[in-house]
Amino acid sequence: MKREDIKNYTLKELRDILAGMDEPSYRAGQIFSWLYKKNKASFTEMANLPKPLVKKLNNAYSVGALHISKKLVSNDKTEKFLFKLHDGRYIETVLLYAKGRETLCVSSQVGCKFACSFCASGRMGFTRNLSPSEIVGQVTYSSLNLKHNITNYVFMGMGEPLDNYENVSKAILIMNDKYGLDIGARRITLSTCGLVPGIERLADSGLQINLSISLHAAYNQLRDKLVPINKCYPIKVLIDACELYLKKTGKVVTLEYVLIKNKNISIEDAKGLAKIAGRLNAKVNLITYSNVSSLDHDPPEKEAIAAFVNKLKKSGLNVTLRLSKGQDIQAACGQLAGLK
Repeated sequence: MKREDIKNYTLKELRDILAGMDEPSYRAGQIFSWLYKKNKASFTEMANLPKPLVKKLNNAYSVGALHISKKLVSNDKTEKFLFKLHDGRYIETVLLYAKGRETLCVSSQVGCKFACSFCASGRMGFTRNLSPSEIVGQVTYSSLNLKHNITNYVFMGMGEPLDNYENVSKAILIMNDKYGLDIGARRITLSTCGLVPGIERLADSGLQINLSISLHAAYNQLRDKLVPINKCYPIKVLIDACELYLKKTGKVVTLEYVLIKNKNISIEDAKGLAKIAGRLNAKVNLITYSNVSSLDHDPPEKEAIAAFVNKLKKSGLNVTLRLSKGQDIQAACGQLAGLK
């Protein structure tokens, strides 16, 4: 009989499992602490659990772990981890350094369904969702195995997080739980290409994480080409969902915008972006396109970037131009493809 991975369960679910074993609920907190604070890889290492319980757990459950296949380090110190999953698939996770911050870019799927025109993950097509254990495993490997002092966690790696809502939300609960990794929700950001039902669901979830929208175009005709999900949920529908999220959570939304030469970087594009950001009172994160060999895009010239940024700032927006890091190891925004 195949044993289930114990790391796929939230604390509440684990309490229910233990109740079914006629065990006291406080054991769930102990198990969580062993898994996520002390990084134990087996039930037999959990010293304060009674032997009969250890036997029950061993019979029904396993303790999942990711296996590192390769680690690459960029000239700018960015680190990329290639993990091999239990079924032989691969995912990538990136660790970024900037101004005293360490940000972990986490994947949520093997591949992606949504085929954004500038993204290597979308070119792969979709294989499957990651489990909660596989998602959290990326975090524990970096923070516990490698002892990194990670300050921020962003669901901006391979895949669309809201397309894997159940598993991603479970992973966030485990990350946030005081018995788990005890990571404050304000340090966690979820980025979506614009799955409106997922945004609406997130607004009602009670998860106090940050929401980022991969916008990349301010007009439907262009966004249909760059971010094809826009054909299902055009910009007005997306903005309405963001306003609902803002009303229900009080959390500021961030608009992500990849700058692509001769595509979305005109002054007219800047005006459209400023209008959307102003309506949502949103932050704007700009990042220069990073080359992907199989895609027909190029990064813009510095002069065009400066003009675009200047136009946004004149509109009174909170604008950040992020450095594109890890390009030499294919770890920059849009470059992750789970390559061996």
